[in-house]
Amino acid sequence: MSRRKFLLSTGVATTTVMVTIGTGKAATDIPAMVATYPRKKIAKLSALKADEPLNFEYPDEGAYAQSMLVKLGTEAGGGIGPQKDVVAFNNFCTHQGGDLTDSYKADTKSMGACPLHLSTYDLTRHGILISGQAYQSLPQVLLELQGDDIYAVGVFGLIYGRFDNLQG
Repeated sequence: MSRRKFLLSTGVATTTVMVTIGTGKAATDIPAMVATYPRKKIAKLSALKADEPLNFEYPDEGAYAQSMLVKLGTEAGGGIGPQKDVVAFNNFCTHQGGDLTDSYKADTKSMGACPLHLSTYDLTRHGILISGQAYQSLPQVLLELQGDDIYAVGVFGLIYGRFDNLQG
């Protein structure tokens, strides 16, 4: 990059920032974007067996909506149930959307390795990346327990290939 292009681009960036600041709007004046997720019954707690995943679609039936519910048998971040060991995650790698369906490993309580670039995720720690190319945790489906019924109520993290989690 030449010095002339550098000075021009930094000047444009500075002008943009100053014009934005000059609007007089504080960050607290800008309304927050809140997504409303459908509440969907996905299973019965009493029917789950340890380390036997159950596949379902959430938050819709669109692209990349396939998810997995599993009773880990060990306490997990975001887990529900008496042992806080029931969790759910989207089935697609956050790096390039590799399909992680049927990649659950009971011995390590992980998903992966992704068939594209070998990303692996720890399901006991909110789907955090263990290894590989991904730079985001696996999207965790938020769960609620009402009696014996398990409901999906939201998604923590952005589903691969979407601008928001509710596009169809």
